[in-house]
Amino acid sequence: MNRIKIYLDTSVLSHLDAPDVPEKMEATLKLWELLESGVYGVVLSSVVFDELTECQEPKMSYIAKRLNNIHYELIESDDAIVDLASKFIDFGILKEKSFDDCRHIAAALMSGCEVIASWNFKHIVNIKTMQGTKRIATTSGFHDIIICTPATLIDGGI
Repeated sequence: MNRIKIYLDTSVLSHLDAPDVPEKMEATLKLWELLESGVYGVVLSSVVFDELTECQEPKMSYIAKRLNNIHYELIESDDAIVDLASKFIDFGILKEKSFDDCRHIAAALMSGCEVIASWNFKHIVNIKTMQGTKRIATTSGFHDIIICTPATLIDGGI
């Protein structure tokens, strides 16, 4: 049986330590247990690591330690990802200021992920982005991808 391949954006890693939103942190920690046991295949991009540099200590060290407990595939953001991400701006799905979010989605599509997990409701986990991602995936020759929160993944929801 093939494992479902999921892309984690930075918001998921950030919620490993987010006591100000305990319900999201709890769901993220439950998902992390599944990731540690190998239930899902995990993909991260260099965009995630670039964004993580903005975390303060001790949160940064905590996230790094948790990352050491999972196996993941690292995708470097290259020209092809940037070109695909630009389509999200060109089609009016997201604005230029959200370009890193576009690169997350593009990296997930290009790496063959079936799911993008995110807590970013403003730019990623919303109908406009889901519909736009479907349109871009179809017109660019990629398979459709599910966008959901970590909570969706913890009880076999996918």
